[in-house]
Amino acid sequence: MTDDAVISLLVVDDHPVVRDGLRGMFESAPGFRVLGEAAGGVEAVERATALDPDVILMDLRMPGGAGVDAIRELTRRGARARVLVLTTYDTDSDTLPAIEAGATGYLLKDAPRDDLFTAVRAAAQGRTVLSPAVASRLVSAVRGPKAGGEPLSAREREVLALVARGTSNKEIARELFISEATVKTHLTHLYAKLGVGDRAAAVATAYDRGILG
Repeated sequence: MTDDAVISLLVVDDHPVVRDGLRGMFESAPGFRVLGEAAGGVEAVERATALDPDVILMDLRMPGGAGVDAIRELTRRGARARVLVLTTYDTDSDTLPAIEAGATGYLLKDAPRDDLFTAVRAAAQGRTVLSPAVASRLVSAVRGPKAGGEPLSAREREVLALVARGTSNKEIARELFISEATVKTHLTHLYAKLGVGDRAAAVATAYDRGILG
């Protein structure tokens, strides 16, 4: 997906007021199109299959089928849509299963409007987006054996901060005036220092240690 492409959305929440609010917010902003809504997990899978959205905004606890079950089923089916969890719950029992099921990102409903827009754009491009509160809860599941090792360099911290904002390697390279290959090298080094294996784990561990935040 290109940066200027219109991002199509499916809004999943059991509260009509929330769905209406999200629809109105995204339809009033350029670059987004809401294809439809669903009030539960089972309906979400059906609507996602029929509408093929770029991003699904998914609540978790709904009478019409849990969000985690829907994410798991969409993953099983190989759905193209990226799932961005948007919920009021940030407990381990909610956060970890959603990420493990295949969610691309996890935000709380008190996220500022612009942060939500940024998160949806990042999710549409397959980039992980985690709110700081959620990231810290993931640390116990993703921290590797090298935790607490060599400190990050100033440049590695810059790269990591941009990763935490959902910035792609190409965008990081452009912002820091370095090549994409150099960005990848910095990522490899900071993964090793943090004892993690991917971007989401790096962000979660960095928040936990106070490197970010």
